[in-house]
Amino acid sequence: MNRPPRARKYRSIWISDTHLGTKGCQAELLLNFLQHNTSQQLYLVGDIVDGWALKKRWYWDGFHDQIVHLIFERAQRETEVIYISGNHDEFLRSFLHHQISAIRFEDEVIHTTADGRQFLVLHGDQFDGVMQFARWLAKVGDWAYTHLLRINTVYNKLRRALGYPYWSVSAYLKHKTKSAVNFISAFEETVAKAAHSRGLQGVICGHIHHAETRMIHEVLYCNDGDWVESFTALVEEWDGSLRIVEWKELYSELEIESLSLPNLAKVN
Repeated sequence: MNRPPRARKYRSIWISDTHLGTKGCQAELLLNFLQHNTSQQLYLVGDIVDGWALKKRWYWDGFHDQIVHLIFERAQRETEVIYISGNHDEFLRSFLHHQISAIRFEDEVIHTTADGRQFLVLHGDQFDGVMQFARWLAKVGDWAYTHLLRINTVYNKLRRALGYPYWSVSAYLKHKTKSAVNFISAFEETVAKAAHSRGLQGVICGHIHHAETRMIHEVLYCNDGDWVESFTALVEEWDGSLRIVEWKELYSELEIESLSLPNLAKVN
């Protein structure tokens, strides 16, 4: 018998790199997460809408509409929603320090947890040397990543036909390739150092699609992951503790009837 998931309310939720506007976005699963998890504060930590992809080809389905409607509805009611722009939605940086329909737009903010710790919250592309000094290379990398996700789709269709669960080829390669591992490590060190230089206790970011929480030089580094591969969010409990929520795993355990795991292979 299928069991409905338990609704959870957190003090704060951080999500990033949803890439709405692309077929690679797992919008149905993201909507499912938002429907079953609420918070006093919701941080949209960049690359929520993929402006790069929408300029090339328009893609926007009903799940995208529902996500945007749900976020605006919560912002107008009980949730403080802060949108921190990233590189894929940099077009929104013209709205910095403004509020649109109760959603606040910022480049970075300081979040104070329930136990008094202060965290720098930003997307993280500011610390990506490729983004800062070779934007053309970043565009090439984005093209290659998109095509890798398409390969991932074909591979997972075969796995599904053979009865195996979803498995991300791109995530595996990213975590096993030495240059990628070195890039992730250097990024994490740089971002943590920036927070430490400001006298803060932690940093929360996205950008590299790699969910993580770990101490780096007396700073708690937190990355909330993404919604094209790992389907993760960072949450703050009411005591101020922070942890990564892996929605794919929880979803699988709860056997939610409205969405079946094979649909996770829809990345295209």
